[in-house]
Amino acid sequence: MSGDQNKAIVRRFIEELWNQRNLDLAGELFAAGCVTHQLRSGMELVPAPRGPDAMKEHVAEWLAGFPDLRFTIEQMVAEGDQVVTRTVMQGTHRGVWLGIPPTKKQVSLRMITIHRIAGGKIVEDWVLLESLGFFQQLGLLPATKEIVARAAT
Repeated sequence: MSGDQNKAIVRRFIEELWNQRNLDLAGELFAAGCVTHQLRSGMELVPAPRGPDAMKEHVAEWLAGFPDLRFTIEQMVAEGDQVVTRTVMQGTHRGVWLGIPPTKKQVSLRMITIHRIAGGKIVEDWVLLESLGFFQQLGLLPATKEIVARAAT
């Protein structure tokens, strides 16, 4: 498939599945054996299965916690079978998410994802999320200035 075709698949994932809440699209966009890699500082990289059903559950969990969640694509670059996307995720924490009660805080954070496409479906992805800033915006961690000030004393 061409880079433009691969980008169109990822764009549908973001615009239609996430932003338009068309969870049934997961079966069309994700291979049954898809795996995801959450890129987290200080943690071992362990791939996790994320086929269509797991993707539906994943999106539903996020939407339960952030019902107004929306992604804005800032940039997409395709090379070979991979698409790199820089997005901004915005929403308000109005429901329980990962056991965290609603904070009613609005969040805006940047993400970078790499999707690998094969046979017209997403077969693998790598996700880098601005986790520190995310938890700071929810009020769960102190601001970076405060963390640095504490470390300096």
